[in-house]
Amino acid sequence: MNVIFMGTPDFSVPCLTKLIERGHKVSAVFTQPDKPVGRKHILTAPPVKTAALENNIPVYQPDSLKNGGAYNIIKDYKPDVIIVVAYGKILPPEILKAAKYGCINVHASLLPKYRGASPIQQAVLNGDSETGVTVMQMDEGIDTGDMLLVKKTEIGINETSDELFDRLSVIGAQALAECLDLLSDGSIKPVKQSGDGVSYTQKITKALSPIDWSKTAFEVHNQVRGLQNWPCAETKINGKTVKIHKTVLSAETGNKPGVVVDNKNTLTVCCGDGKCVEILALQPEGKKRMDIKSFLAGNKIEILTELGM
Repeated sequence: MNVIFMGTPDFSVPCLTKLIERGHKVSAVFTQPDKPVGRKHILTAPPVKTAALENNIPVYQPDSLKNGGAYNIIKDYKPDVIIVVAYGKILPPEILKAAKYGCINVHASLLPKYRGASPIQQAVLNGDSETGVTVMQMDEGIDTGDMLLVKKTEIGINETSDELFDRLSVIGAQALAECLDLLSDGSIKPVKQSGDGVSYTQKITKALSPIDWSKTAFEVHNQVRGLQNWPCAETKINGKTVKIHKTVLSAETGNKPGVVVDNKNTLTVCCGDGKCVEILALQPEGKKRMDIKSFLAGNKIEILTELGM
């Protein structure tokens, strides 16, 4: 097939790579503009742009799709299909209809659950045991189009959103390849999304970071693994802000939320349901991430220390 690909982050790259491997003609790639990254604000290309240029595919990075310029470029390529994977821009109606088979989106949730911007993180934050990828026909709504193919997978109890992100990107690539095969031979059977169980996710922000130790141990654990790397769950230890990178559920129990109940080679903290979590990795303010043994070697944390204060 003659394909226009639209995507931006690491999650999109396996789908682009799979299209190339399967012999589809990727005529052009649309991605977000380069952005400053890091403390030095170095202008950095999106991962999809890097992958496209490595395969000698023309790249377009419009600031907006609303002025007709992008549509005219796409129309000139006469695509069979437009593939959209975490592009990050709303497509105007004329682009949705610019290809023979329209626009097909790879979305990292089991629709209609978790439409919107952060389906992977939200599944982990909510402690879901299952998620997946939905390949759908795009319409003018936000993730509301007919479903073309669904792939499910379990979520491990200690799996982080970053780990799930990587797995779903691979599952999504395989699902896309299967979907295009079905589309080519005319055997695809679109299914309308159910009106039940619809939910929308918002962008992840730092407002989600502070840990509320009055929540259950499972909720605190989900917060840590759902926000791992960015923006990270945070608490205060002896008045200093610390990012919590990794926890596990503990067999220990306690009776006051946020209180340390074990400080021997681990830091075990009681939560609102009387159950506990063990902190395995953290990052003090202004320092690098470290395992808990390294942290405790340089910081004396007494039993009954109250976190969050």
